[in-house]
Formats: sequence, structure tokens, C-alpha cells
Amino acid sequence: MLMMASVAFTGCVSDDGDADDTTVDDTTGDTTVEPVGEEAKSTLDVIIERGSLKCGIKTSQFGMGYLDSDTGVYSGLDVEYCRAVAAAIGLNPDENIEYVVASAGDRFTKLADKEIDVLIRTTTWTTSRDADLNADFAGINFYDGQGMLVNTGAHADADSIMDLDGAKVCTTTGTTTEGNLADYFTTNGLTYDVVGVADDGQAMEKFKAEDCTAWTGDMSNMVAQQWAVGNDANVTFGMAIMPELLSKEPLGAATRDNDADWNEVVTWVWYGMLTAEELGVDSSNYGDQDMENPAYSRLLNNNLGLGTEANPLSATWMQDVLNHVGNYHEAYDKSFCDGDGTMANCLVDRAGTMNAPYWEGGLQYAPPMR
Repeated sequence: MLMMASVAFTGCVSDDGDADDTTVDDTTGDTTVEPVGEEAKSTLDVIIERGSLKCGIKTSQFGMGYLDSDTGVYSGLDVEYCRAVAAAIGLNPDENIEYVVASAGDRFTKLADKEIDVLIRTTTWTTSRDADLNADFAGINFYDGQGMLVNTGAHADADSIMDLDGAKVCTTTGTTTEGNLADYFTTNGLTYDVVGVADDGQAMEKFKAEDCTAWTGDMSNMVAQQWAVGNDANVTFGMAIMPELLSKEPLGAATRDNDADWNEVVTWVWYGMLTAEELGVDSSNYGDQDMENPAYSRLLNNNLGLGTEANPLSATWMQDVLNHVGNYHEAYDKSFCDGDGTMANCLVDRAGTMNAPYWEGGLQYAPPMR
């Protein structure tokens, strides 16, 4: 499939534990406390009543979140994660997911305003996002770092970011990417001109038009965009990705604060996919496992306390995930590689990287499922 080289709420809590809104009369100064109602309801219960999952994604990054305009098919590791979550809670991933485009500028607003149930969109877990943006992060589904894609026609001798003094750099405004760029260039005594963009689409246009001669973003995104630009016959300049990483970018799913039951589901779906790979369980053999073995029984035939009182996950929730999506290896292979089970022709290799499972020297590590 791929024909390029790979690179290595609001309110307070009352004494009885119920959530309340506190209001103050502007005239008398009296304080009244009113039940929040819907605010205290788990997102999981809302989803089950609605019958569909609203998943916030991006659609411009091949391998992570991508929409094929010709076929209308969504693909990528984030999309596979959305599908896995839907399957785990008893929905049909092929019919009961509404994909909502969440931009870099509005993703947390859409989450807080309940336009989406979960944000799975190459979002970096940072202190301020965790503390200030009414968001709780779930498991890290991709370890990334910020990279730099360079027009080698304009920067013929560039072998390093250190060679880009004075470059015009495209970056998405209002993101950690923009801040990391400023930090890195300042620390290293380099000057640059910011070419601010709202999204990948604008960045692509400006990069192709050579309005910017470098483009920075998550390394996985830079690899995907290099692939996309390289497929445009009208682009005549060469490109290269510089070897340095400007930052750490642990990408994770996010839910709203104080929504623990739902957050736990989102988190453990990812850990379940990773555990399944560790145990050698995949979409083709999950029905053949020996349930006398406690590890397989817990993974494949146990609720493990996940869900809400009204909507506990089924005992076979992980079987549903494996049936519709597969384990971590399968999801990665389908998203970045040929999808034939062999991790061949990958846009972004997993082997030898932080995204390899821990038993292969990477950082993907699931807590015990018991």
C-alpha cells in the first residue's frame, strides 16, 4: 500500500457526593446550590442512550487520522482506537460512530461543550492541558516527537535544524508545536519567520507554494505530509526531514474531567489491545483460547469492573474489540503498513522505536489486567 521508505465538570461536590452548581444572587449576595443533573451523568450512559459514539479526530494525517476523499473511508491508528472503544461498549463501529473533525484550535472546546464524547486526535498530554482545559487524558497510544520537514531546494545544504537560521517555518498556531518551535530556535540562537496556519491543509498549501520553506509538527505527521507532498506531480522541489526532535509528544485520548467511569473504559480499551498482543491473541484466534488459563479468561471473558452501574461492559467486551479491530499490532499494521500482518512497507516503523511494545524494547506497556 505504501511505497516510501519508513522512518526510524463544572460545579462543586456537595457533602453527599452529588455534583452541584453554585450561584450567587447579584442583588442579595445569597448563595444557592442547585443539582447539576446531566453534568453528573457518565458520558458512557449518554452514549448508550444515544446509540452512537461521537469521536473527535483529525482527517488530514495519513496513518493517524485520515479521510480518503474519493472513498469516504476513515483510517489511521486514532480511527482504529475510536472503533475499538465503540466495539467495547457494545456499538457497531461500522455504523454507530460519528466522526467529528476537531481542529487544533477547537478540539478542547468541542470536548468541554460535549460536541464530542472523546478526543482521539494526535493530542499531546501536557500539564496545562491536564490541569486547565477540563480534560482527563487516557492511555498514550503513540509516542511522538516534533520534527521538521524541509524544502531542500531552498535549503540545499541543510542536514540539520542548525542549518535553518532565517527559515520561513509553517506551524499551526495556538499549539504546543508553535511553543516548542520558539523554545528550540531561541535556545539554539537561531532566527526564523513564523508562517502561522490553522491546520494541515493550510500548511500544505503554503509549503507547496514555497511560502514557507520548512514545516514543523509531530514527526509522524511530517512523515505523512512528506508522503502526501511527494505524490503531487506539480511539486518539483526535494524534501528531507531533519534528524533532530524538538520535543517529546506523548499522544493520548482525552475525556472530560470528573468522568472517571468513561475515562477508564477509554484507557483500558487501549491497554486491552496491547495486552492481547502480548498474550498472542488477535482477531483470528481469540475464540480459540483456553479459558482455563486465568490470563486469557480475564482478558476475554471478564468485565473487570469497567463501565457504570447502569451500563457495565459485557464480560466479552475485549472479544468484541478483537473481532472488529484486532490487537495493537493489527491496528498499527493496518494504519501505517501494508496491513497483511507482517508490518511491511510501513510509513512509520514500529520496530526499534518508542512505540514498540516493552518486550521489544519500546515504551508501550499495559498495567496488569486483573
